Amino acid sequence: MRRIPARVAFAALVAISVGPLAGQAAAPPTLELTIEIVGLRSGAGQVLVSLFSSPDGFPRNKDKAARYAISPINKGRSVVKMAGLRPGTYAVSAVHDENGNRKLDTNWSGIPKEGIAASNDAKGTFGPPSFKAASFRLERGRTQQRLKMQYR
Repeated sequence: MRRIPARVAFAALVAISVGPLAGQAAAPPTLELTIEIVGLRSGAGQVLVSLFSSPDGFPRNKDKAARYAISPINKGRSVVKMAGLRPGTYAVSAVHDENGNRKLDTNWSGIPKEGIAASNDAKGTFGPPSFKAASFRLERGRTQQRLKMQYR
């Protein structure tokens, strides 16, 4: 039987025990969130969907959203998939942009003319819902949110 040189055996043992990721932190898992918006009153326009990871900017400022998507409407509903998300607390806001101008239209007093929705079907009192009311935990087993569009 042929003997393996001690240096080769030692190097193989070190490589096996240390592994290729030694010294590197494991990457956190990434998740996919499916957002379904139902109750759209027409197929006109599109749905603007913002995913927030903090109260900052929620629900109106899409520039502060962690993710933003424009989704078509099909048979009274719209579906958006957002991948590569980290586990955490999030809130979703959506607008039925019926005229396709990529913003929420309001009347002179600020009341929306187009449909609005938030995760947990959260509603505000004399204004938009809070991040806390709309927030949910995104974890391994929680990957879907269903929002019902509301019209004033």
